[in-house]
Amino acid sequence: MSSIQLLPDLLVSQIAAGEVVERPASALKELLENSLDAGSRDIRLDLEEGGIKSMRIADDGAGIAPDELTLALTRHATSKIASLGDLERVASLGFRGEALASIASVARLTLTSRVAEESHAWKVGALDGRLHPPEPAALAGGTVVEVRDLFFNTPARRKFMKTPATEYAHCDEALRRIALSHPDCAFTLSHNGRVARRWVAADWQARALEILGEDFEQAARTLDESAGPLRLFGLVGLPAYSRSGRDAQYLFVNGRFVRDKLLNHAVREAYRDVLHQERHPAYVLFLDLPPEAVDVNVHPAKTEVRFRDGRGIHQFVLYVLERALGQGARGKGQEQQDTSPGTRGEDAPPPASFSSPALPVWSRPPVHANQPAPYYQMVAEALGREPVQIQAAMDVGPGSPGLPFDSPLPQAPCPMPQAGAAATPLGHALAQLCGIYILAENAQGLIVVDMHAAHERILYEQIKTAYDARAVASQPLLIPVVFAATRLEMATAEEAESVFSQLGFEIAAVSPTHLALRAVPAMLKDADGERLAHEVLKELHEFGSSNAMHARRNELLATLACHGAVRANRRLTVPEMNALLRDMENTLRADQCNHGRPTWFQLSLSDLDKFFMRGQ
Repeated sequence: MSSIQLLPDLLVSQIAAGEVVERPASALKELLENSLDAGSRDIRLDLEEGGIKSMRIADDGAGIAPDELTLALTRHATSKIASLGDLERVASLGFRGEALASIASVARLTLTSRVAEESHAWKVGALDGRLHPPEPAALAGGTVVEVRDLFFNTPARRKFMKTPATEYAHCDEALRRIALSHPDCAFTLSHNGRVARRWVAADWQARALEILGEDFEQAARTLDESAGPLRLFGLVGLPAYSRSGRDAQYLFVNGRFVRDKLLNHAVREAYRDVLHQERHPAYVLFLDLPPEAVDVNVHPAKTEVRFRDGRGIHQFVLYVLERALGQGARGKGQEQQDTSPGTRGEDAPPPASFSSPALPVWSRPPVHANQPAPYYQMVAEALGREPVQIQAAMDVGPGSPGLPFDSPLPQAPCPMPQAGAAATPLGHALAQLCGIYILAENAQGLIVVDMHAAHERILYEQIKTAYDARAVASQPLLIPVVFAATRLEMATAEEAESVFSQLGFEIAAVSPTHLALRAVPAMLKDADGERLAHEVLKELHEFGSSNAMHARRNELLATLACHGAVRANRRLTVPEMNALLRDMENTLRADQCNHGRPTWFQLSLSDLDKFFMRGQ
């Protein structure tokens, strides 16, 4: 039987390095965080062979005093915290005191630093856990860390490293994350002697657009919302900019890049109505909150966090993103013309017209009265202002926006838009193209609208609102639609009778093999009744009547909207087209259909002038 014994210090450090230093990119991240904690405003990185052979990080930070250089390479030595209270409200990026010691245990490390009070710099080296005595060195200021031959003394770890190109890609991504969260710092990255990246100090928005590129800039929407001590700001890509992978998703908590299941769920929920399940949104989001409200001491890599009030944070993030994505055509049109404070500035309040609707009932988690949740209560109070009411489908009447294609509309000619008119950002209809698109003129130029996609979104939002209010109006059919049904459809119709009723349908068996559709939702009265009934029966059978109206509620309502939307080749009058444009301006998420495709786009006068080479 073996006896219990203390592990050697070098082995302890190498074990710790297994959690902190997985590859060159993780070592690079730790060193960059140390530089930023030292107040650096200019950081230069030099890598060889993806950081496997060497990495050199030079900064202009405060530096390390000569008598503390050796201590800096010792495990659990840090200047960031001194007590449990400091740990519970830590605001620095690093605080564990493990990074330098861990790296020094698995690589050849040299640390050179100079503080302002010293006449010259000092250097200390480490090899196999043994520290060399400090010696004078030449350095103008700041700190330089050189790491060579990573994992040279742990062959089992080294053989798991990938090619230099792959490791460099991971290092480049680590730098992107750091650069996004610290735009006030300049970064220069060189690889194998050639400069690969150079970012000058900028504001957060300029840095984000520079890193994610021009395509993202054209498809991004800015948000900046606060509720008490919580603030969420950043850029979210519109669904049309969706990607096949998660390579353009950056989420930061108090300046720290994190992978958090709770926050990721809130983001997915915000996009669920406008993005296909197999696509992924692009975003750069920054969540700021008091340090004591989040625990960052969850994992040595510090990419996981735990919130004191996760429910309140989740609802705050979900609400802000839903509102940003749901501004619709009116919100987008106002962004183009409104230059008042709050549309662009970080610290400016939102414009008065951008009021705060309450969280929809179906997206709120249950609140337990005996569970203390100070942040959740604060968020609820901050966001629970007077809601913006969306007109219920049962209240629409002749000429109202709710039924643009079925109601008698005035035939008077529509006035042409006036320059700068914010009331109608989508302008006024000119013509219908190929029975598919609506052409309209606004103050900026030409608007092109996909009429089916736009009407589908309008109907979807109206059906959803009416369903939540249990106010889906039903339209009895003068002549019932009788159709043949399978045994499963017959059984589903009987089991889900209450669900059909809530949706505005009346379906009943007229024989062992036939069903009769006697009423449909009023908004869908012109849809193909038999086809619509088959689709709803199919979904209710596939997911079960209870599951379909909870877990798959949105998919079922989207099916109804798709069948009720105006079809291609249907000729619309000018008043009908204008009614659709006005509906879009007053509908949440009207910029995208239920599948994430855009519903309209703008061709400005300058775009048209370029096409025809006017002024050239």
